[in-house]
Amino acid sequence: MKKVSIDEVDILTNPMNVHSVRRPVSRALGTEDFAMNYFELESGESFSGGLHTHHDQEEVFYVQEGAATFETLVDEERDTVTVEAGEVIRFAPGEFQQGSNEDDETVVGFAFGAPGKVHDWDEIESLTFCRACEEETAHGLTLTDAGGFKFDCTECGTTFTVERSE
Repeated sequence: MKKVSIDEVDILTNPMNVHSVRRPVSRALGTEDFAMNYFELESGESFSGGLHTHHDQEEVFYVQEGAATFETLVDEERDTVTVEAGEVIRFAPGEFQQGSNEDDETVVGFAFGAPGKVHDWDEIESLTFCRACEEETAHGLTLTDAGGFKFDCTECGTTFTVERSE
């Protein structure tokens, strides 16, 4: 058994600096088959760096305070879904999503993922603008040695990297 206080879990943010508070609770607890992250999103911040999917993991988001707006992509149709305080939303493996705070009130919430305590980076796909293709295309995503992200366009092979800025 291991117990932690959310406030005692170190803050570790996304290399793309899309949020200021993410606390990797599952890391602090030492979980093996389950990921759990606590977030506080100020206006304009997001849970992740863009519209993406995990092919190997389902994700569930619980909004404790505020309202999160999730952009989704299903069958090439974009949509938005608002998740209010006390509500939960689930994304199956392969479903594209990005959650953010579009309001002035801070969003407090949790992201849960299973199976696995960490992402298999080879199983993440992100929709990102490709300068070579001059349009939004699917990109493979890998973690760099410096803790940033490397994006590889699946259409043309162009690569770009976003490194962690401290």
